Amino acid sequence: MAFDRHDSKTTYLVLCGLFAALMAVCSYIMIPLPFSPVPVNLGTLGVFLTAGLLGSKYGVLSVAVYMLLGAAGLPVFAGFQAGFGVLAGPTGGFIWGYLAAVFLIGMILDSSRISFSPAKRAGSTVLCISAMAAGNLICYLLGTCWFMMLMGVDLWAALTACAIPFIPGDIIKILIASWLVQRLRPLLR
Repeated sequence: MAFDRHDSKTTYLVLCGLFAALMAVCSYIMIPLPFSPVPVNLGTLGVFLTAGLLGSKYGVLSVAVYMLLGAAGLPVFAGFQAGFGVLAGPTGGFIWGYLAAVFLIGMILDSSRISFSPAKRAGSTVLCISAMAAGNLICYLLGTCWFMMLMGVDLWAALTACAIPFIPGDIIKILIASWLVQRLRPLLR
């Protein structure tokens, strides 16, 4: 089912709300770690899907809606947390990193000349995985720097608490999101 151009703006605005809700649901699915205030959650999977399917413009809008809902007091963040304090707290840098990640991933995928048709899947697989890895890296960078500033720890302590333990899970999330984006993106374009 493809959308015609007349309905696309309204359709994408509705999808922004749906993907904001998807990010909230993904954030609820979490595993707290005893050595880190940053929990393992599926929030980045929601970010990868949002960027890959909505692109940079509507992806950023969707993440902004998610963040505004959380800042306004709706419990959309990991652990059913809410409020501006979460955005300003130790994990806040990662949530702010969602904006940068979705923008970067969306820009890479939007500007690519690679078709997402089944016949050209190999090229789109490499592109999706690379774009999502770059977005994840920017999220790590912002989140780790934020954590270092707020908690007053050195780089190694921040990396061991905020980045290194999450790499295997994020690789799996990137592979899942890439597979889904390749199959669903042609329906939205």
